[in-house]
Amino acid sequence: MKPMTSLRSVRRKAQHGFAVISAIFILVVLAALGAFILSVSTNQQIGSALDVQGVRAYQAARAGVEWGLYQVNATPAYNFGYTSTDPNTRACPAPSTSFVPVAATLTSFTVTVTCAATPGTSGGPNIYQVQSVACNQPSGGSCPNVANPGANYIERQLDVSL
Repeated sequence: MKPMTSLRSVRRKAQHGFAVISAIFILVVLAALGAFILSVSTNQQIGSALDVQGVRAYQAARAGVEWGLYQVNATPAYNFGYTSTDPNTRACPAPSTSFVPVAATLTSFTVTVTCAATPGTSGGPNIYQVQSVACNQPSGGSCPNVANPGANYIERQLDVSL
């Protein structure tokens, strides 16, 4: 019969390496947690950048609406140098006009403005529909881009009746 000490030494030898397995497990869990945090952080940064671009697109579309309304109102009916007071002498600008806003923060957007005049009911004044579409990836120099928008395509559209 073998003494008790040899049984203890066998058990001790079997327990060697347990700390290495624990350390590897902890490293794997920490690496996975770090990768997850990096992924969430990256997605938040991208989302924030797209939000800022969305606000810029809205401001570009708003500039287009203001330009279109100015073009409709900048007619002899509302300029005091002319004698005509008939509101139906207003006119839409060209059916569709595209431009890049001059503001430095909006130069990455193209704005397309369309205008349509509808005769008023019962002889009333014409109704003007001004639509402004701003996008960062125009197709053929105008917005919206329905052919092939990219993954970071930003578009905002505003409609105003006058």
